[in-house]
Amino acid sequence: MTVSEVFEPVSTERLVLRGYRADDVDDLLRYYSRREVCRFLFDDPWTIEHARKVVERKVSRRSLSDGDLALVVEYEGRVVGNVGAWSIEGTEHSAELGWVFSPEVAGKGFATEAVTALLDLVFASPSLHRVRAQMDARNDASARLARRVGMRREAHFREDMWVKGEWTDTVVFAVLADEWSPTSC
Repeated sequence: MTVSEVFEPVSTERLVLRGYRADDVDDLLRYYSRREVCRFLFDDPWTIEHARKVVERKVSRRSLSDGDLALVVEYEGRVVGNVGAWSIEGTEHSAELGWVFSPEVAGKGFATEAVTALLDLVFASPSLHRVRAQMDARNDASARLARRVGMRREAHFREDMWVKGEWTDTVVFAVLADEWSPTSC
C-alpha cells in the first residue's frame, strides 16, 4: 500500500495503526487531559468537548496524498497513542510527522514501533523524498525517539514560537528516503 491510497490498518509486532473512529474519544482523552502530555504541545489539556471535535476532524484524514494521514496506535484493543503525517511546503515530496503517546506505555518501545511503521508507510510513496519532525527543544523524549528511528537533528531555532505565554525553541529532525532503513531502529 502507498500513502496515496486510502489507509487500511497496519499491524506491527504488538500494535495496530488505524484511522480514528468516533469511539476513540475516551481513550484519547485519558492521556490528552494530562498536563504533562500537553506540556510541549500547542494545546492545553483536553476537555471532553475538545476531544470530540478533534476526533470528528481526524476521522476522515486517511491519505497523505490528500494532505493528512491521522492514525491512532492501538495496543490490546485500547488507544495508547497517535501518529500522523502531513504534506508540507506545497509538495508531494516532503512530509512532516507528529506523535503523542500515553505516559502509561512509556519505556515499552511502542512509540519506536509505531513511528517506524509510520515511516515505512510514508516512504512507500515513491515521490516522497524527505520527512521531518519538529518539536519543542525541551521535549527530550521526542528527540530521543526521532534519533531512535533514524532521524538526524538538522536545526535548532531559538525562541521562534510563542506558545502558552512564552517563547520556545524548536528543533527539527529529518530523514531522506534513500537513508531510511527500518532495520536500524
